[in-house]
Amino acid sequence: MIYIWLIALFLIYSIFPTLIVRIFSLRVQKKVKNGVALTFDDGPDPVYTPQLLDLLKKYNVKATFFVVGWKAKKYPHLIKRMYEEGHTIGLHHYYHTSNCFLPPLVTEWELERSARVIEHMTGVRPVYYRPPWGHLNIWTVLMKKKYKIVMWTYILGDWKASMSVERLYGRLANSIKDGAIIVLHDSGSTIGADQHAPANMLRALEQLLQHSSVQWVKVNEQ
Repeated sequence: MIYIWLIALFLIYSIFPTLIVRIFSLRVQKKVKNGVALTFDDGPDPVYTPQLLDLLKKYNVKATFFVVGWKAKKYPHLIKRMYEEGHTIGLHHYYHTSNCFLPPLVTEWELERSARVIEHMTGVRPVYYRPPWGHLNIWTVLMKKKYKIVMWTYILGDWKASMSVERLYGRLANSIKDGAIIVLHDSGSTIGADQHAPANMLRALEQLLQHSSVQWVKVNEQ
């Protein structure tokens, strides 16, 4: 009987809030009003984030980064560079942990600690938040007053090295629709990702930037 109660509690606490919010877009942002928003999760990464920033600078593209708190603390120069080059910095938890398994106070701690790290480096407190894997719980929905939850319109599977440059480029090209928020990853060090997958992402993204005339926007440009 206890297992039934635990499963019911898990469904109520995390699975149902995640499904309801993602299906009905309740209290979250899944699109921008105009243009296309490039967003990058799981960084900063000492190898791939500098290459990505170079690429974005080359094509004068501003993006939104949802960073992992401990990585931000370890690589402050990359956070400062993101800010100085005009990108928006949002939160992606301190340890890239799923909200499915976090008690309310731990969820808040993950965000608050990450926010303090970013604010200390940039002088600006982050307000945009993308939960790892898009998993929510009741507490994250209630925290809407403190953080604006940003999901996505298209998630392309670029965290796997088996996603070839050509295939990823095709997915990117098909995602260029007005109002879209696109998720890419500038680090492959998280659970389920391949370490060198961002290399393919960078090559596919450069092909896209070379051949497209898109109005690129940040998620806060509404």
